[in-house]
Amino acid sequence: MKKRIILQMFWTGMIILPLFGCEADNETVKSETISEDQKTTLEVWNRKVEISTQFEEMVLAYEKENQGVDIIVRTVGGGVDDRSDLIAQLAAGRGPDIFTNGGYEEAKRWSEYLEVLSDQPWVENAFEDAIASMKIDNEIYGMPINLEGYGFIYNKDLFKEAGIETLPKTLTELIAAAKKLEAAGITPFANGYYEKWKLGHLLNIAFAQQEDPDAFIKGLNDGTQEIKQNQKFKDLIRLLDVTVIYGNENPLTTDYNMEVNLFATGMAAMIQQGNWIQPMIDQQTPNMNIGFLPIAINDDPKNDALVVGVPNYWVVNKQSTPEKKREAKKFLNWMVSSEQGKQFMTEQFKFIPAFKHIETNHLGPLADDIIRYTKEKKTLSFNWFKYPGGARDEFDHEFGLAMQAYVDKQLNHDQLLQELQKSWEKAARK
Repeated sequence: MKKRIILQMFWTGMIILPLFGCEADNETVKSETISEDQKTTLEVWNRKVEISTQFEEMVLAYEKENQGVDIIVRTVGGGVDDRSDLIAQLAAGRGPDIFTNGGYEEAKRWSEYLEVLSDQPWVENAFEDAIASMKIDNEIYGMPINLEGYGFIYNKDLFKEAGIETLPKTLTELIAAAKKLEAAGITPFANGYYEKWKLGHLLNIAFAQQEDPDAFIKGLNDGTQEIKQNQKFKDLIRLLDVTVIYGNENPLTTDYNMEVNLFATGMAAMIQQGNWIQPMIDQQTPNMNIGFLPIAINDDPKNDALVVGVPNYWVVNKQSTPEKKREAKKFLNWMVSSEQGKQFMTEQFKFIPAFKHIETNHLGPLADDIIRYTKEKKTLSFNWFKYPGGARDEFDHEFGLAMQAYVDKQLNHDQLLQELQKSWEKAARK
């Protein structure tokens, strides 16, 4: 039997993930003593398109050890609206057995589909802060996938070529560095603004830079705060202007894959992304000399920070059969407790583990910078799962559309702020 792989992505460019490399070996690991109708089939809904190949290899390793289980992986992401795909599946009563959830308001919104995982062995090894957003009424409903961080990733060799000796940590310094790069014939920024989620990540900086992000979001919900009057959002738009002025041509038609390709091939010196692209860079340009810079929106010293948090959690579908739920929990525990599972997480996925028992060696330069910033307590928060109703994807879409219109000069500065405000007010009224 050949492995069933469902991959739903819309990527253009040069990096094409080789999804079928493991098929031949798979013929030899399936036991002929267990018939297909005796096996438990699990469907895993995976939104981490960057590791689709590596995740499939891990699944094959698990199936080799557990020959009574057949796992179908559905990878949905890139240019596809992954959350709408999941909603459609669940609404049709054929939802996956394992999928992802962001925690906070999103966990509350999806609670009818979330199995309680408080009694699982992995819980005692998880960092306490990493599971806080999946606690509802003192029960735990999700296993953290990993820790991630993002900022501006920069090419150290190109910075050296341009004569940049001091790393920029303020907006003024960032503009000066961009001018030096441009003078040296180097495109400063690779901008993939075709991707609305990327613009959503950028906008998160304005939330994270608030004196108290949670209080600010509460104020937006009750009408005591406004995006259109907030200085951090005005500063964020200034930074967006800088990336467009000193970025690649046609940013609105440049997608995720094309953007990473520009950076990985040395055609641009900086890219707003996270450590999740380390496997993609390693595949195209092994041992690339890279590191993180903060995303500076003004000249305040607090700009010297990276956004770090748990991006998503693995959850078990409460509405699956008891047998499937049992096997799903067993698979999740294997991922973070077995030697093979831990090896895939760190060596293949390049994940920063959210578990204290997993070593963090050899994760790559991006993970090293995130760990350093975290130890120095120079981090900013993820905030999109705190949006009204946990509607991150809806906000990414609406915020992204408005920001794309601004980049395309269909909106001016004030009109963009007004559109962002209106999107929030509409969601808060639901």
